[in-house]
Amino acid sequence: MSESEPSSRQALLALNGLRHIGPVSLRRLMNAFDGDPLAVLQGSRADWLGISGIGPEIADSLEKWRDFPLEREERNLGERKGIFLIGKDAEYPDLLHEVADPPIGLYRLGQIPAKPCVAIVGTRKPTMYGIAMARKLAGDLAGAGLCVVSGMARGIDTAAHEGALDAGGETIAVFGCGLDIIYPPENLDLFKRICSQGAVLSEFPFGRRADRQTFPMRNRLVSGMSEGVIVVESAAAGGSLITARFAGEQGRQVFAVPGRVDQPSSAGCHQLLRDGAVLARSAMDVIEELAASMRFPAISPPSQEAPDSSLVAELTPVESQIFECFKGGSILGTDEIAALTNLPVSSLASNLTSLELKKIIIRRADGGFEAI
Repeated sequence: MSESEPSSRQALLALNGLRHIGPVSLRRLMNAFDGDPLAVLQGSRADWLGISGIGPEIADSLEKWRDFPLEREERNLGERKGIFLIGKDAEYPDLLHEVADPPIGLYRLGQIPAKPCVAIVGTRKPTMYGIAMARKLAGDLAGAGLCVVSGMARGIDTAAHEGALDAGGETIAVFGCGLDIIYPPENLDLFKRICSQGAVLSEFPFGRRADRQTFPMRNRLVSGMSEGVIVVESAAAGGSLITARFAGEQGRQVFAVPGRVDQPSSAGCHQLLRDGAVLARSAMDVIEELAASMRFPAISPPSQEAPDSSLVAELTPVESQIFECFKGGSILGTDEIAALTNLPVSSLASNLTSLELKKIIIRRADGGFEAI
């Protein structure tokens, strides 16, 4: 970098990118130097070591701060139309100011939506039921005017982002690595969609790869910037429970989606429910619980769009008879539909398929059907 002294924002960017200095140590340094990041960088080794919790390894990193590729970091941001947000910026998530160890800065691509956020997290190896629930919850919450936050990991995270985007809503992905590392790589297209319909955030510099330390750091941001955290499928020792623990420590509401009692992928959710988490059967369970919060603005319930009237008018008499069974939001299996219509199960298959193709009903992951 050039020999000229950095601005306050550049000093924060450099401090944030130094190895071996986590958010807690950064806050200690900032507090000791009256919140002046440039003064931190210009301090002496004796000054740094005189601060409680600051050891030789951190002092070594601070002594070499001019080796940090500041110009390259700014160029990487500029080429991606990104920015390094700091605490005083209006777009810096308000709720992060409340957590014990907020990042001194955030790399941001896209635009952070100006609306309340709810996080949806879960296992990387979900069942079809888990994927369907994550997509449904995310879509309905997005339709109600909320922004869905997750970590863009495989499984539930991916389903949550896709559910929000497919509903025309907005979503935020929080990375546990630099923004130039798309992980998992198969989510490149999803990454691009999120950048255009929301934001991608990270507290890590370009080139930083994810590890066992960065994922928990990422999780505290997912919960910290959200009004509540919904866990959709988690094993008894799943990483999503770390996010739920952070949420509890940060004063956020924790929700859990129930599953089968003999399903290992739901054991963590059942543990959370036993310990006091709020039952999340639908988006309305979440909305009604969060509506009690003074800081949570009034929001609309998820829209329930009726099927296109022209399509309904084109139904055959048998299809119309079947469709009537779903009035009121019923979820029905084939045997139940047969009992309600007095139609033989053997003749239902083709009519149910026809209703699916006409986008009147949808087949659920559990094998049942419901109206769209």
